[in-house]
Amino acid sequence: MRFHLVFLFWVLPACLFAQKQGPISYRRVHPGPQINTVGQEYAPVISADGSVLLFTARKLIGRKKDGSTLLSFETVFQSSFDTSNKKWSQALALEPVINRPERHNSAIALSNDGQRMLLYRDDVAGNGDIYSSELKGNRWSEPKSLGKPICSKYHESAASIAPNGRTIYFVSDRPGGVGGRDIWLCTANPEGKYQEVLNAGNSINSTADEEGVFIHPDGKTIYFSSDRPGGFGGFDLYRSELNGKNWSPPVNMGPEFNTGADEMYFVSNAAGNMYIISSAGKESLGMQDIFVVYSVPANDSVAMDGPALCLLKGMVEEEGSKHPLEATIEIVDNTTATSVGTYHSNSLSGNFLVSLPSGYDYGIRVSAPGYLFYSDNINIPLSTSYREVHHRIQLQKIETGKKVILKNIFYDFNKTELSAASKSELEHLLKLMNENPGIRIAIASHTDDVGSDEYNLKLSEGRAKSVVQFLTNQGIQPSRLVAMGYGEAMPLVPNDTPAHQAINRRTEFIILPK
Repeated sequence: MRFHLVFLFWVLPACLFAQKQGPISYRRVHPGPQINTVGQEYAPVISADGSVLLFTARKLIGRKKDGSTLLSFETVFQSSFDTSNKKWSQALALEPVINRPERHNSAIALSNDGQRMLLYRDDVAGNGDIYSSELKGNRWSEPKSLGKPICSKYHESAASIAPNGRTIYFVSDRPGGVGGRDIWLCTANPEGKYQEVLNAGNSINSTADEEGVFIHPDGKTIYFSSDRPGGFGGFDLYRSELNGKNWSPPVNMGPEFNTGADEMYFVSNAAGNMYIISSAGKESLGMQDIFVVYSVPANDSVAMDGPALCLLKGMVEEEGSKHPLEATIEIVDNTTATSVGTYHSNSLSGNFLVSLPSGYDYGIRVSAPGYLFYSDNINIPLSTSYREVHHRIQLQKIETGKKVILKNIFYDFNKTELSAASKSELEHLLKLMNENPGIRIAIASHTDDVGSDEYNLKLSEGRAKSVVQFLTNQGIQPSRLVAMGYGEAMPLVPNDTPAHQAINRRTEFIILPK
């Protein structure tokens, strides 16, 4: 059985995110019998937007001769939040592929988009390993062990998935740590193979035990429990922030949050205004219940900016038919031309959700076989507080006359040379050409109206030729490419503001007749 203790939450903290200004109050809500029973409900995990809740339950199935309770095996349940009536749906046990009969099954992590689940399952020796399952449409796949180096002959009990989708934070009692049970992390390479396991270090881990790790969707705030000296009870909740490459000294969340009992698990939505906890308090229906806690401003003048991140969400569909598409969503750091993460829209609904921590200029590309890719750019300054961006992305079939604006092609001011930040976009265009050897394209460049018509025409021609030159240098036949410069002649919007001028400065490609 998964390592867990009965834990209590009594009074909530004065403040969880530094971005919130002024006094904040907290409202604790019992979601009712649609989630909780007279048994045990605990270890909640949620999607970043707070729409999907998974938790572990042990139902009361009788009593032993000595009067003690008889509980079922651990089972994973799911509930969804209905935004129309502001209620959680009736929790239902997940299918047998997740809840293997006669075995303890516990969901311990959920990706930000709710499409990947990590589970704990006991092994024969009772140590337990971490398994991964993917949501395909509306069905979960057969869980597969993460295997070495994350899983070991020791006990891996808790985990959390970082916003990039590739890094796993987990708890293990393996040798080589700082204390008994430590927080470790491991990152997969672009091919999905997990690399070296690293200890999170003695800035987080102590000579005591750590448990219940949760990495927030901002990618830099970590919550965990520890029974290190100086707490209020057994296990207390702590919080730490990533500063550069180092974690700040963990801060005990205080007497308002911790009690003389064991506080073990805590999860939050991306906005930082909803927390899911477990409690055995007096309001519980049974031995342990799920509670939802909302942060609310003490008065109308209080600002609640939330964590520094952008939640990009929406759906991918086919242009024209509006049929939902399973697409690959690649996020790149334009400054370093390195991959941030690769995600997928749901095959049934086309929905996607990506958490983008602030402080980066992101390039976004959405692609699916047989379609032209979609390109976008989102710059999120470090000082940006929480916001949500919704996109309905329509992918075009590869047909003559179709056009794509390359929003991550950049040039230095008044120059025709491509900047280094354009590399990943150009490589994606190169990939499209190589995967579809029968297509011909025109590279069209446009400017704003600053400068003379003659100068802008020459500048745009030079920029289009730079893209063509890159592609030919990479082996694309010149006969498949045409460079076209239009200067300021074809604006998308009036050149009346700097923002509109930026829209008109663009490079695009068009599918030509064969």
